[in-house]
Amino acid sequence: MKKIEEIYWLRAYGCMAVFLFHLLDHVNQRVDNVATDLARLPLVLGTPTFLFISIFVFAVRYGHTVPQGFLSQRVKFVMVPYFTYGVAYAGAEWARLRVGGETVGLVPYAVEYLLYAGWHGYFLIIAMQFYVAYWLYTRWRLWRFNPVPGLWIACLVSMGYWGTAYWLGVDPPGYLLWIMPFGWVYLFFLALVLVRHYATTVQQAVDAQMKPAWITSLAHPAWLVGATVLLVLATFAGWLEFSSKEVWVIPFFLLFTLWAMQQLRGRKAPWLVRQINVYSFGIYLAHPMFFQLVDKVVGPERLPLAAYVLLLAVVGLAGSILLNRCANLFSWGGLLLGKRLKVAAA
Repeated sequence: MKKIEEIYWLRAYGCMAVFLFHLLDHVNQRVDNVATDLARLPLVLGTPTFLFISIFVFAVRYGHTVPQGFLSQRVKFVMVPYFTYGVAYAGAEWARLRVGGETVGLVPYAVEYLLYAGWHGYFLIIAMQFYVAYWLYTRWRLWRFNPVPGLWIACLVSMGYWGTAYWLGVDPPGYLLWIMPFGWVYLFFLALVLVRHYATTVQQAVDAQMKPAWITSLAHPAWLVGATVLLVLATFAGWLEFSSKEVWVIPFFLLFTLWAMQQLRGRKAPWLVRQINVYSFGIYLAHPMFFQLVDKVVGPERLPLAAYVLLLAVVGLAGSILLNRCANLFSWGGLLLGKRLKVAAA
């Protein structure tokens, strides 16, 4: 399959956006103001970017037919790390509370983290649902139908889902609200729409020439700039909540992705971007562990803010990469703690 340079850029961006979003959670222990809110604006797109990529790449690679064992492979490389890290994070939280003198059982934490997806790995549950959906999409030959109407319906469904859930104050255990597919289905259809007009074969080149005018129009940077200005003004007014699970994120992500896919098309990703891709899965899974280590050993109040942020960033990145490198020295290690991505040289 032809290497898709813009996906390298987007994956690196998504990885660092999630990393920095969680880093800001620790910074907010000391400072929480409009500046930190504004810093979150581009970072809320991290999780949607990962989910969009998960379908776009497979749709380009496999087209209308997925190989035998597609779902079993996805279960192995996605759900095994989910349970490995889920057990680790649940056990660490249980141990922290026990050391602090609280009498708590391990089983409730295991249920919270594994069954209710109550940790940042909830993303993996959503991705697995997308893989099943794509398998059904090919099996039922749904590629015969134009996905564009589905995209607009999906955007309304996702916006309605998040808006209604927050309006009614729905609060199920863990992250059960977040892992329902309704809030993310727009990403699935966006990937299908853009793949249909992404030329990697002669036939797709013909399809690409028939690209709907609205894709080119909305990819113009003026739309994204205008949306960003409105969001900045809303931030100063105190109207926004900063999460990837918000109504406003959906049109913002749509404009961002259309713009990015056009601007990055064919632009070679440099060595650093490719290296972030290699370790992106490991960074995503492990970085909060190292953030907590910094807080435990050093503490958020013992250093000047700039030094604390720098220490979080260095330990979080270096620790996650080193752990992933060591894990991938063994085939079972990559399976348990996240496989390194094979990335072609620039």
